[in-house]
Amino acid sequence: MTRIFAALAAALLVLAATSSARATMDDDFFGFRRPQQQYPQQQYPQQPFQQQPYQQPQRAYPYYGPGSDYYGGSGGGAIPRERVSAPVAQPPGSIFISTSERRLYLILGHGEAIRYGIGVGRDGFGWSGTHHITAKREWPGWTPPAEMRRRRPDLPRYLPGGIENPLGARAMYLGSTLYRIHGSNEPETIGHAVSSGCIRMTNEDAIDLYNRVSVGTLVVVR
Repeated sequence: MTRIFAALAAALLVLAATSSARATMDDDFFGFRRPQQQYPQQQYPQQPFQQQPYQQPQRAYPYYGPGSDYYGGSGGGAIPRERVSAPVAQPPGSIFISTSERRLYLILGHGEAIRYGIGVGRDGFGWSGTHHITAKREWPGWTPPAEMRRRRPDLPRYLPGGIENPLGARAMYLGSTLYRIHGSNEPETIGHAVSSGCIRMTNEDAIDLYNRVSVGTLVVVR
C-alpha cells in the first residue's frame, strides 16, 4: 500500500512539474508578449566611397582674374600701368588724358602720376574738354545712344552688365555727357583709336582706377 501511494505521489510530482514547465513556456497564457520572430537582416552590397570633384561656386559673372584675356592684365596686348613723372601740373587725385598719346594719368602729387594705356575715339569721334566724374558703376548696363543705334541698327536697346557688355567691369561717367572712362571686353583694342569717344581701359586698369578716384574727380582731356 505504501508503495502504491509512493508511486502515485511521484506521478503527481512529475505531472505538476510538466504543467509548470508548459505554463512557463506558454507566456501568452500569462499575458506576456511573445518575443517577435527575428528575421535575418537583408545585406546590401556596400558602395565604395566616391569623392565628388570640386565645383567652383557659381558667380554672377565669369572669372576675369589675372591671366584671362578678358581681364586684360597680362594678355590681350595690355599696356602695363606704371608710376611716372606727371606730364601736367594738376591737383593730386585729378585725371589727365592725352588722346594723342593714348594714355591716362592719375596725378599723385609731388610730380608723380600713374600712367595707364587707353583706347580713344576713332577719326571723327575724338574730343577734348574738362569735366568731373559724376557717377561710378560696377558692371554697368549699357543703353546705346539713339545716334549710335542709327549707325548700328543691330545694337540692342539695352544690354545688362556682364561679359558681353562693352562697358566692361567698371564705368566712370563724365559730366552730363555720354562719355565714360570704362573697362572693355576687347582688351586688344587698348592703345588704339577705336571707340565712339569713350575712354577704354582694360578691366584690370578700370578697376584699379575706379578704386582710386571718387565722384567729383577732375578729368581733363586733351
